Amino acid sequence: MDAMIWKELSQKIEGELSLSNLSKLAYSTDASIYKKTPIGVVYPKHTADLQQIVKFASENQIGLIPRAGGTSLAGQCVGDGLVVDISKHFTRILNLNIEEGWVEVQPGVIRDELNRFLKPYGYFFGPNTSTASRCMMGGMLGNNSSGTTSIKYGVTRDKVLEVEAVLRDGSVALFKEKKLDEISEILNSGSKEAEIYNGVIKLLSPKEVQQEILNRFPPADIHRRNTGYAVDELIKFLPFGESENNLNLSKLLAGSEGTLCVTTKIRFCIDKLPPENEAVICAHFKSVIEAMEATVAIIQFKPFACELMDKTILDLTRGNIEQAENRFFVEGDPGAILAIEVRSDTPSGLEDEIEKITSTLKTKNLGFAFPVVRPPQTAMVWSLRAAGLGVLSNMPGDAKPVAFVEDTAVSISDLPEYISEFELLMDRHGQKAVYYAHAGAGELHLRPVLNLKSQKGIKDLRAIAESSAQLVKKYNGSLSGEHGDGRVRAEFIELMVGPKNYELFKAIKNLWDPKHIFNPGKIVFPDKMDEDLRYSENQAPFSTPTFLFFGKNENMLQAAERCNGSGDCRNPHTSGATMCPSYQASRNELDTTRARANVLREVLTNPANSNYPLDSLEVKEVLDLCLSCKACKRECPSSVDMAALKAEAMYQYQQKNGVSRRTVFFGNFHKSAGLATRFSFLANLILALKPIENFIKSHYSIAKQRSIPQFSRKRASKLIQKYGSSNSPEFVLYIDEFTEFQDAEIALAAAKLFQSLEFSFQVVYTASGRAAISKSMLPLARECAHKAIEKLKPFIEKSIPIVGLEPSGILGFRDDFLKLVEPAQREIAKSLAQNALTFEEFLYRHIESGRIHSGQFTEMVENVHIHLHCHQKAMSHIKYSKAVLSLPKNYKVRAIPSGCCGMAGSFGYEKEHFEMSNKIGELVLFPHIRENKDALIAAAGTSCRHQVKDGLKVRVYHPAEILLQALIKTE
Repeated sequence: MDAMIWKELSQKIEGELSLSNLSKLAYSTDASIYKKTPIGVVYPKHTADLQQIVKFASENQIGLIPRAGGTSLAGQCVGDGLVVDISKHFTRILNLNIEEGWVEVQPGVIRDELNRFLKPYGYFFGPNTSTASRCMMGGMLGNNSSGTTSIKYGVTRDKVLEVEAVLRDGSVALFKEKKLDEISEILNSGSKEAEIYNGVIKLLSPKEVQQEILNRFPPADIHRRNTGYAVDELIKFLPFGESENNLNLSKLLAGSEGTLCVTTKIRFCIDKLPPENEAVICAHFKSVIEAMEATVAIIQFKPFACELMDKTILDLTRGNIEQAENRFFVEGDPGAILAIEVRSDTPSGLEDEIEKITSTLKTKNLGFAFPVVRPPQTAMVWSLRAAGLGVLSNMPGDAKPVAFVEDTAVSISDLPEYISEFELLMDRHGQKAVYYAHAGAGELHLRPVLNLKSQKGIKDLRAIAESSAQLVKKYNGSLSGEHGDGRVRAEFIELMVGPKNYELFKAIKNLWDPKHIFNPGKIVFPDKMDEDLRYSENQAPFSTPTFLFFGKNENMLQAAERCNGSGDCRNPHTSGATMCPSYQASRNELDTTRARANVLREVLTNPANSNYPLDSLEVKEVLDLCLSCKACKRECPSSVDMAALKAEAMYQYQQKNGVSRRTVFFGNFHKSAGLATRFSFLANLILALKPIENFIKSHYSIAKQRSIPQFSRKRASKLIQKYGSSNSPEFVLYIDEFTEFQDAEIALAAAKLFQSLEFSFQVVYTASGRAAISKSMLPLARECAHKAIEKLKPFIEKSIPIVGLEPSGILGFRDDFLKLVEPAQREIAKSLAQNALTFEEFLYRHIESGRIHSGQFTEMVENVHIHLHCHQKAMSHIKYSKAVLSLPKNYKVRAIPSGCCGMAGSFGYEKEHFEMSNKIGELVLFPHIRENKDALIAAAGTSCRHQVKDGLKVRVYHPAEILLQALIKTE
């Protein structure tokens, strides 16, 4: 299109319009198997912007692809038109009416954020998807989402009361319950809204049309049904049905997938919070079929949720740091587990509910173990269940469980037989499926394992889809239970509802959107379900040599392909998540781990330069705000390790484009700092001179607002050598380069503490290479790794713990070194990883053994608030820090619910990143410290301490310093 036309649109709206190649790559996929490059992306600021965008699309015959969280599994957010991303600006909760029980929101409000807002009032929004931490209310409306709680609280369509929307001509209409006289008034207005009401009434009034709907739609007991448009709901209203309910077209918009209009405001009814007394019965079964039989047996007791996880899901959770911890309730090796949530107003009532369900299962000889999980650990069970989609991407190799027949729903009584037949269907296709999700609602997510990079995989995709649709039709079920039709199921809608109802759907689309500008190709007039796939048929295998080792069965491309688009990296800071810090501060999709993975995948699959595939400005730009915090390694269910991917990508980019002097300056910190510390007095004196400081900052593009840290008067390892000189040490006190040259007083505090606690240790300094890794100077980082291993080898061979004070240094032994070292060094690197402990982890071991106890510490009262370093969050746990700092029995210890501090090594120093660094700090950490001025702030990370010092002028202490001060002196 003519550039002037786009300029005209840009001038008419207050929001942003992006036609960049980077935006197109990032928005070409959602959480589905599809990929289609859009024209561009627009971020409307308000309704007036949306009106202009719709008018522009109508005038220029451009498709509009509505997008909120972009977590759609059926391809609803993929298309070659203009993506309309409402997730950035349409995020306000507009109104709440407790007396009438409703809330009014913009479509970009996140479901869990809405519930955090409603909780103090004693209410919540019931439908609860596994993506509730980042999916948005507009998307829930578009897909008619339901989730784990639907058997108790219904689906989104049950909750919607009103929808304000922009129609095809740019006019705004409010769809809500309308009496017949109100409809008559609208019909006389001559508006597009009048055309819609008039058309809907004409289409649905004939009795034969209503009868055809009743004959061909799934029965009402399948409350999860999203096949096509919800005309089966509309015919219940006046003027069609015999009920007294007035016509409400907002019910039609629920599940319409943005194909009829653009939503600007939604009113939902809300429910009172569920009873506080809760438990989850985690019933273990030998097979999925046995679990289905159990579901039929216990659904009479009306549990609040009844969710399935099969053996494949359970096995894959072992490979994710966070989910491995959430498996605590799993006994033996079950073929399936049902997580059955029960609640009651009273504790005794809760026990009765548990007894009824467990005794029924035992009487029917269903299940072999029935552990009961209670709060707060119930949240861990649901986290494990919610991770189902993500962990499936952990399956090694190109064949993955694919979401395309995963949304089928049948009557609960038919579930065992239906699943038995589905297994036979899989056998006929030489397949084994993965099973999980909403057993209590008659819907299981069924994932055949296919390689969509192969011709056979694509052939099987269609064949299984066709067979599955026939099977669902046999049981009169719904092909789309909660994920919608999108691209993947729209092709089979006619089979499900019959030719006459399908023509009715086409008529409805043409009535609302005759030019087909709203999300074209979804529900009706679809493209083929086996076209526009994310992967190319017979895609050439990835062959670019990489410096880092991505795994025995995985290469760099496959590491990026782990991202399935489920968008866990879009969790807001209010969720307590760390991933992804830059997204939390900007709320820009381009700052998500997902966008980075999308761009890397595309560039590695279809490189512009096959000799240097990562010589890409798009890659450089999308990775620019990645802080290498490693949160994705833990919090992403697919374990996408963006820190490693960034290190490799930027190393290869620098191979072609050179290394900046700032990168060299920061990456060689251990060398330059060593030199400066030899003359620390003089170095500190010179650095304190303003002209010198300004020159350094200007020369290396360092933010002028940053303070340059002082160098220690004496190297830490020399300062504390006398404390750790044992010939038979219990552990090695490892000193990294940051502690060695700038935080020697922390090493001294730790050494004095250990000596007082009668530990024998040796002191070893060697560079961790952390700065070199973060600046993608990988040969230098490897050199550091090899030297560290060589120096620590005598201790590694004896399995002597290596204990570090700086998390980013010691935890690199557990992670980065395994990828960095030469093949010949990998086994000893693994041994080092197994023996590397943070200061807090080591002390925790001895608290557990009883060697360290509260009697050794003060009884004074103190408030201690902990900020955990990102790498500790990713590869360790807050429990160690809390336990250690709780040794003084009257210390009230609290974890600050912060994510990343925003400094991230050199990131916060860099001129162009200073603003983002501060924004991240201001999300949680800075406000918390301001509000808790009486608290002692603890942080093990040197970057974290420096960030708070610069941002708030507040002294932050390492845990070793706090414990030394709290220690009862015995001399």
